[in-house]
Amino acid sequence: MITYEPLWKTMKEKKVSQYRLITKYGFSSGQINRLKKNQYVSTHTIGVLCTILKCSVEDVMEFRMDNSEYAFPTPEMYDSHINSTL
Repeated sequence: MITYEPLWKTMKEKKVSQYRLITKYGFSSGQINRLKKNQYVSTHTIGVLCTILKCSVEDVMEFRMDNSEYAFPTPEMYDSHINSTL
């Protein structure tokens, strides 16, 4: 799961409010709501946030393994499938 918890900490440290993102930088309230709910936002949006906040991607978002990630195939699954067909 991608979480944007680091974003809120970084914004607080840099003294950039949600209101400022909307009024000065043209962010939509919809984008802010998606970030709050840890929903999809584009890599362009992440890049814009990093530029505004003068920070790295890790200061905006992080990946945390949860049960939903186990639904995706792992490299080991591919290896076992290939070996079983040989």
